[in-house]
Amino acid sequence: MNIKSLLLGSAAALVAVSGARAADVVVAPEPEPVEYVRVCDTYGTGFYYVPGTEVCLKVGGYLRYDIGIGDLFGDDVDGDVGGDTYHKRGRFALRMEARTETELGTLQGKVQVNFDWQTANAPNSFNQSGNFNETHPVGNAESIERAWVKLGGFLIGVEDSYFDTSTGYASGVVNDGLIPYGPFTTHTIQYTYDFGNGFSLGAAVEEGNNGDSFYSKDPGFFDTATGTFFAGSPFGQGAILDYTPHVLVSAAYKTGLWGLSAVAAYDSVQEEVAIKGRLDITPSDLFSVFVMGAWTDDSGSGNFPSGAPYDGNGGNFYATWGGDWAIWAGGALHINDRATLNAEFGYNQLSDYSIDVDLNYTLVPGFVVTPGVGFRHGDGDPLSQFPNDDQWGGYLRTQFTF
Repeated sequence: MNIKSLLLGSAAALVAVSGARAADVVVAPEPEPVEYVRVCDTYGTGFYYVPGTEVCLKVGGYLRYDIGIGDLFGDDVDGDVGGDTYHKRGRFALRMEARTETELGTLQGKVQVNFDWQTANAPNSFNQSGNFNETHPVGNAESIERAWVKLGGFLIGVEDSYFDTSTGYASGVVNDGLIPYGPFTTHTIQYTYDFGNGFSLGAAVEEGNNGDSFYSKDPGFFDTATGTFFAGSPFGQGAILDYTPHVLVSAAYKTGLWGLSAVAAYDSVQEEVAIKGRLDITPSDLFSVFVMGAWTDDSGSGNFPSGAPYDGNGGNFYATWGGDWAIWAGGALHINDRATLNAEFGYNQLSDYSIDVDLNYTLVPGFVVTPGVGFRHGDGDPLSQFPNDDQWGGYLRTQFTF
């Protein structure tokens, strides 16, 4: 066998082996077609279909920065009433909302989680010499602002109190409620029936919370037998103590020109009733005005943990304004497509009153800058939650919403 024959034979063998191996190669299947995200315009902009479902999802939020100065909006570092330095807060708010249609109506879920880095007032502490510890604490804070599920007119979860949402809040100013108009975050179960002609009726049961019930704080009491004063708790008793919830009912009628709404709430802990009514008037796209009034019977039964009676303490979980009654008024003036001027006035039975004005300016689409100024007068009533003083303050908010 010559060399030429040997080389030809080897080549033939290699071709045969390569052909056998080629027959064993696994052919990869064609990739499945990709289902791209589809826009869901049923519920407005920003929604898209979750792939493979009929659920529409919206993910968004905002980045906010607040700066406050003065007695009203600054931070206290020496324990006295007054703003000694800036109050600052940076916030990232994450919002998610999902909706879909069912045979029982629209099924909707909404959640908002806030992540804050902020300054605070000095804690109420003293050193060994009896002098106040001047500090200006700063740190992280996380909170759930809302987390609920709604089916048709039925809602269950965490949300601001029905006492506020059923009538609307106060004005559009950043620091609304310098004279408070109600509590906020609570566990709530509510149902609102919309008759379709602008008229609606609703009811709710709520758990309440102690932090938003500051005005109904335990005032403590003086024991005349022993000459001893027993201090009360720094926060009011707003959360329920047994299986009896707070109960609310509401009614509203709203058209394009005007709206009238009212809500009544029963505080099951203090056994007191609070009522609030509101009138909104929108003559044109240029401006809108509102007036709102509230009243409480302030004659509940039972006592605070210290033993002080609820009767005549000046408030309850819903009546946070001070005294038996309060009024608010304000409005918005739309100067142009970028600028809106907001104003609010509040006054209570204890002769405390407040004024707040700010300008909401859209610098570029999605980014809003809001400078504002506020004033509050405390008239010195022993039941008042405000110091006997005239307090001023200014603030600046920047917010990028996406």
